[in-house]
Amino acid sequence: MRDDLTELAGRIELIGFDVDGVFTDGRFYLADDGVETKTFHTQDGYGIRSLLNSGTEVAVISGRRSQAVERRMAELGVRHVVLGSRDKVASFHELRETLGVDRSCTAFVGDDLPDLALLNEVAFPLAVANAVDAVRARAAYTTQAAGGFGAVREICDLLLRARNGESS
Repeated sequence: MRDDLTELAGRIELIGFDVDGVFTDGRFYLADDGVETKTFHTQDGYGIRSLLNSGTEVAVISGRRSQAVERRMAELGVRHVVLGSRDKVASFHELRETLGVDRSCTAFVGDDLPDLALLNEVAFPLAVANAVDAVRARAAYTTQAAGGFGAVREICDLLLRARNGESS
């Protein structure tokens, strides 16, 4: 990674993640009784816990509501979970203001067009490998791994290495 991006990554105090296509591969299963299930990558979970333990604030902001997401984020200790957000920019801005985090210390990870507006509002816009072209074009960094297949862990490791002064 370029030195300027490593420096930026080392300053991140608040990172937000979309869910579908980032924490998951974008698919969800809907049973006849209406129960929705999703698949999460266990290594992503370790990355999130490590990031939280480093003092980085982690948020999940999604346009969809999901009990599976609520449960998984609770298991990981993610306190800032906004589901059913009609305006991801406003949701993130409100959280940033509440936490007192400067815009220059923020990042967001997205994969699809609804994430573009928020990617334009953070200092370090990130995309997963399976993101649509417009999101990858906006991102300062795109993961090697696809969403649901270790992309979240890759980003967590990148931020932690940068914080510790290590290059990628």
